Amino acid sequence: MAGTAHRGTGVEGVEAGVGLTALMVAAARAIETHRHDTLARDLYAEHFVLAAPASAGWPVRIQQVPDGDANPLWGRFARYFGLRTRVLDDFLLRSVHTGSARQVVLLGAGLDSRAFRLGWPAGCVVFEVDRESVLAFKHTVLEGLSATPKAARVPVPVDLRGDWATALACAGFDAGAPSVWLAEGLLFYLPAAAERRLMDTVDRLSTQGSSLAFEVKLDKDLLEYRDSPLYTSTTQQIGIDLLSLFDTEPRPDSAGDLTCRGWSTSVHTPFDFTRHHGRGPLPEDNDALAGNRWVFADRPRP
Repeated sequence: MAGTAHRGTGVEGVEAGVGLTALMVAAARAIETHRHDTLARDLYAEHFVLAAPASAGWPVRIQQVPDGDANPLWGRFARYFGLRTRVLDDFLLRSVHTGSARQVVLLGAGLDSRAFRLGWPAGCVVFEVDRESVLAFKHTVLEGLSATPKAARVPVPVDLRGDWATALACAGFDAGAPSVWLAEGLLFYLPAAAERRLMDTVDRLSTQGSSLAFEVKLDKDLLEYRDSPLYTSTTQQIGIDLLSLFDTEPRPDSAGDLTCRGWSTSVHTPFDFTRHHGRGPLPEDNDALAGNRWVFADRPRP
């Protein structure tokens, strides 16, 4: 990378509401990147954080946090995002390297830089689906860094509450070829009906040999953990009230629905992967992560 990121087009798209959470995750990825025992490296993440006025003062290294890993937001919560990044990186690379899928769709891509930092096989196309303002901000920062993608990268500027399937097709997506789908940190914010439509669309556009990973919360009552350290510290330290952004109506059983449609699914807690990797968050009392699940699904060939 060369040059420095600068503020510019689209910054307003990441400085309010759900867009601001993308900056929070970017800061977490930056902190994870600089750990001595890092689970995932994202050298672009800190540049996104520093380029937006709303987050320019946030830490991008754990050494910048006075109480370090004891800080619920920049310690435990950030480590959660680092673990999630690693697990989903592994899912994507495993899917494209062991199967025939060469098109990857990042739904609600946010400030995801996987097109630039992962080792994609030849012929891979990464579609980044998100609002135009978010993609414009990301483009401005990456252009300022002279960043070069390691796969063909195709931004698809569209709101996921609209007809994103048509926009994806117009961008070159081939519904007749296997695909890999990722919905990371997205479904929390969608109404249940929108989640069902999204899953219906992914199912419709996925041929045999396709795979999907997504994140859900299974809490019966999200407000049960409203005074948890993760939620209160996020509100107090950076002004993001996550519970006001989450959709609190009962969630659909997307994993079960996919199983009924012939997908092979597995559901894991983040703590399963903490134990596998030997680092990351573990369960605690009044835990806002208690209901989080990571779901992996494959549409097998006949």
